[in-house]
Amino acid sequence: MNETIAGRVALVTGAANGIGRATALAFASSGYKVVVSDIDSQAGQATVALIEAAGGEAVFIRCDVSCDAEVRRLIEQTVATYGRLDCAFNNAGIEIEKCKLADGNEEVFDAIMGVNVKGVWLCMKYQIAVMLAQGGGSIVNTASVAGLIAAPKQSIYSASKHAVIGLTKTAAVEYARKNIRVNAVCPAVIDTEMYLRASTDDPKHVALVVAAHPIGRIGTVEEIAAAVLYLSGDSAGFTTGIALPVDGGLTAL
Repeated sequence: MNETIAGRVALVTGAANGIGRATALAFASSGYKVVVSDIDSQAGQATVALIEAAGGEAVFIRCDVSCDAEVRRLIEQTVATYGRLDCAFNNAGIEIEKCKLADGNEEVFDAIMGVNVKGVWLCMKYQIAVMLAQGGGSIVNTASVAGLIAAPKQSIYSASKHAVIGLTKTAAVEYARKNIRVNAVCPAVIDTEMYLRASTDDPKHVALVVAAHPIGRIGTVEEIAAAVLYLSGDSAGFTTGIALPVDGGLTAL
């Protein structure tokens, strides 16, 4: 174990599967104690079991990040369990939209903004309070390439991820002198359950998705986890306020 990591605590929201689970596992394998959080208790507990089976230490705390009281309780229980919070990966998000802007509805708007924007804001609000008290910390938020460029038939989702980048940059500047770094990762299409839900069985569609990435494939959850761990760690000590594309070259086009 890296001695600079021993005793550090990382919190991952949306950690029941996909990018969140992969990142929770990566934090644990690097020596962090991990708080696994999600609304899916069964899958969240499964993530804890995977960490423990690999020799790591983790605990599950259920949380709906769109609810102030639940987020406050999540951070309080994290500190009560491990005494501190060094790194937070605010990854919980939803993508329930597949229509042009004029065909959207208010219920979907409120749901996406509630989790993707309010959820990140609430998490940072309570995480930063702890980090200020303990003298520093690092936060990484999950944005998206949809927060950097247009996303046809996902206008609300795209707006939510643009907002995450705005929150990230503003918090980074506000707390830079307090030893708190805040960054975001912006994945392109990643091989997750979310991608499978959004994709179709049409081989032509799959081929178009792959072709959109100059690198010639979609990404893996482990590749996003690696980026999050870099931004969270001491090697990125001079890095704050960035929205890092992890996108196979998609936004370079």
